[in-house]
Amino acid sequence: MVTNELVLNALRCSTLSEELRDSEIELLASLITVREYKAGEYILKPGETELKDSLLILGSGDVEATANTGGEQMTLHMLQTGDLAGIIGFVGGNVMQISATTIAKTDSKVLVLERSRFESLLNSQPAIVYYVMRGIVRHVHGIVRRMNTQSVEMTNYIHRVHGRY
Repeated sequence: MVTNELVLNALRCSTLSEELRDSEIELLASLITVREYKAGEYILKPGETELKDSLLILGSGDVEATANTGGEQMTLHMLQTGDLAGIIGFVGGNVMQISATTIAKTDSKVLVLERSRFESLLNSQPAIVYYVMRGIVRHVHGIVRRMNTQSVEMTNYIHRVHGRY
């Protein structure tokens, strides 16, 4: 089945499954649904609550995360297969404070893991929940590390070009 292969491939590319065995990845895959988006369609946008309790994992296509800064849309990141979106809502944060927009740049398939389905594993498979949550933390750490590097590079550029901050 193509959809199952897509899901398994995306999970294997993701930080979510770095510590999971194949059988655990397959169990996690069974909880996931796949949504298709056409080029130009919004996947997530500020104030939207439809997917507020869901973790999104890019299965295929080109997806861009942007933020509105001073009236302009600025690219934050181009997602790769296995990359995550919707983390704040999935872990119970206030989605009304999210300012990033996620949009399909090409026809894309996105894996959707609803929090309630994932939490159903707490009693029967607590190790899977633990390892997936560790994977989410590693993913967020990677984002923060990338943003810090970009900030340092920008500061260094400004310092070189203008001779001061």
